[in-house]
Amino acid sequence: MSKVAVYFSAAILLAVAGGSHKIYAAKDDSTLAIVMTNDPSSNEIKVYDAQTKALLQTLSTKGEGGVGGNARGVRQFQGELVAAVNYGSNTVALFKRDGNGLKFEQLVSTTSAPVSLDFGNDHLYVAGATTIDSFVLREHRVGWRDGTAFLEVVEGGRPAAGSTAQVGVLDRHHALVTLKTDPTPGTVDVVALDDDGAITGSLTNVVAAPAGTLTPFGFSVYPDGTAAITLAHSNQDGLFRDGAFVEVINAGQAAPCWMTRAGKYIFTANTGSKTISRLTATGNHIFVDSLVAANVTAGGSPSDIDAAHGVLGVMDRGAGQAHVSLFTYNQFGELTSTGGAINIGVPNANGVAIVPPSDHGKN
Repeated sequence: MSKVAVYFSAAILLAVAGGSHKIYAAKDDSTLAIVMTNDPSSNEIKVYDAQTKALLQTLSTKGEGGVGGNARGVRQFQGELVAAVNYGSNTVALFKRDGNGLKFEQLVSTTSAPVSLDFGNDHLYVAGATTIDSFVLREHRVGWRDGTAFLEVVEGGRPAAGSTAQVGVLDRHHALVTLKTDPTPGTVDVVALDDDGAITGSLTNVVAAPAGTLTPFGFSVYPDGTAAITLAHSNQDGLFRDGAFVEVINAGQAAPCWMTRAGKYIFTANTGSKTISRLTATGNHIFVDSLVAANVTAGGSPSDIDAAHGVLGVMDRGAGQAHVSLFTYNQFGELTSTGGAINIGVPNANGVAIVPPSDHGKN
């Protein structure tokens, strides 16, 4: 037998004997659920397999947590990159996919205490306590900060501590930041971006929440640049388009706060009702498609939500413990529980991101 044939036969035997497991494990083919412990002195993220619910990793964010009253404190990009806010140390931690896990990649510094994150337009956007920053993103690595703007409430001036709720990319030339300012209705800042996606340093619009509403909070954006926004403290949902609210509806549940989109459907986590609702929207109207698409049964009040690749995760907190409940969803937006919630083991966890397989592409 030739040497080539011997080596080939040996390779086949190795694969049959056990090499196939190693080949499978090397793929980035698991959907992951990422949560942030939010510890004010030693922040961490925990990485779970979304199918088995097994804890795969606990990784330091190299900073301090402590953020509250926010959305998207943890955010993923294309199954390859995960970002988490270090509120107490003015940094954002970046992690890269490493097989079916993550590895710490870098820290970037922000101009104010970071609260919320989003990716888009070849940038990472970070909304902080008083500012929004843009960072260049190239080949799943975050580079230099190329833009900053001060946030502003509709009454004038900078937002008070704890006002910033969420940042999100609206379209190629705009980002949104929601600001909670009870007892006034609240504010949506429309932030200008240049042709490269960098923040220009200015706000194109400072928009008051509609009369009779309170607290623009979580939101999701459709590809046409229309945003659905929760109005959390008045139990309403609004539709935002072309720099203005075009419709407001009653949510039918108490305290809709967080949103995530899966195709044409938007899911809201309702803190007061401990439920998940399903919405749909057009360019001019927003509808409640299912008042109670699922119940959050872990015992606490929902505190964040995310969806990707057929998996939805909702975090809750209560009685000194934080949990993540996982659901699957189909093409009709129907949710099916995957069983018991994951006990995170800390009381004040904040932020959940569902990370699809890295070859899955954009959500």
